Amino acid sequence: MGSETLYLGIDVGSVSVNTVILNDRQEVLEEHYTRLKGQPLQTVAKILEEILTRIPSEQFHSLSFTGIGGKLVSELLSGNFVNEIIAQAKAVQQFHPQVRTIIDIGGEDSKLILLEEEEGYHKISDFSMNTLCAAGTGSFLDQQASRLGFTIEEFGQLALKSTSPPRIAGRCSVFAKTDMIHLQQIATPDYDIVAGLCYALARNFKSNIGKGKVFVKPISFQGGVAANAGMRRAFLDVLELSDGELIIPKYFTSMGAIGAVLITQESKEVRKGWKGLSGLYQYNRAEFPDRKHTFEAQIAQLRLEATLSLKLSAITFVQYNSDLNAVIANVRFRFNPREGHDLYLVYNQDFNTHRLKKTPHRPYSGSRAFIVKYSYTFNL
Repeated sequence: MGSETLYLGIDVGSVSVNTVILNDRQEVLEEHYTRLKGQPLQTVAKILEEILTRIPSEQFHSLSFTGIGGKLVSELLSGNFVNEIIAQAKAVQQFHPQVRTIIDIGGEDSKLILLEEEEGYHKISDFSMNTLCAAGTGSFLDQQASRLGFTIEEFGQLALKSTSPPRIAGRCSVFAKTDMIHLQQIATPDYDIVAGLCYALARNFKSNIGKGKVFVKPISFQGGVAANAGMRRAFLDVLELSDGELIIPKYFTSMGAIGAVLITQESKEVRKGWKGLSGLYQYNRAEFPDRKHTFEAQIAQLRLEATLSLKLSAITFVQYNSDLNAVIANVRFRFNPREGHDLYLVYNQDFNTHRLKKTPHRPYSGSRAFIVKYSYTFNL
């Protein structure tokens, strides 16, 4: 890359980190897709460490971040944060200015972005996203592929073999599982079931996220799910598109990261330079050699247990608090216990030395399902 000025863009999503390096001519020089595996900050740190082994930090004009985890990382590294809706739209405007509708489906969220042109400029006219449920996202396909014994890569190609995909409920993964079990019981070919899941997700996107909206052509399909050949075919059929009306960008997984860089390049208020990784290291507590194991791995050992031998685990948030010198984990789960039974917290013996502060057990009375929330603090 010589000594030219470079721009780094990172999209920190729920399942992966997408990294790009652009130059002044807005050309994509590098693109990387990295799975998070439940460790977003550690993954970002490893990616940046690898880049710094090849390219000096002084060569980067700025760092740009987007995605669900981009805000935190941008603050830790003194970078620039760009809203992911704006970033996706900007990248499409750059590479495919004729596009009027964007379908972006990632690991745990789905987005529909509508664009229009006004006096030579593109603008976002409307957008919508999925809510708390991830039934219409990449995680839905990942889960079902695992149930059938396929990798997600095999999943997409297998769907293309189907000529008559069965109808499967796509609004809820529980109902989808029920339909899949029934189809397996009547000896439905696996490729038909896989194709049915793709069509279920496409129909769910159209009727739920796209409810009341017009999908103006041409349409750009991007995000990690766009790699799935079965999903491409499903959207072509469900949206009744002709050849050329569904565009798959060359950098479909990294459009957010690219858009973040493009927005930063145009902005007058930019945090310039790269001040190193110390902020990220401090947050991760990576400077302590006796704490090489991650806090997520520690806390994942926790188990919640009811007196009915019902065991659940749902760690939803993990964070190191430097002021308290402690790891805090929030746990949230839902179930229907029997009236009169108490709910107890059970934790691994390894944590005895960490002086775990726990919420006392709480009696349950009533017949309705309820949400229980706990907050744990491990003093280090």
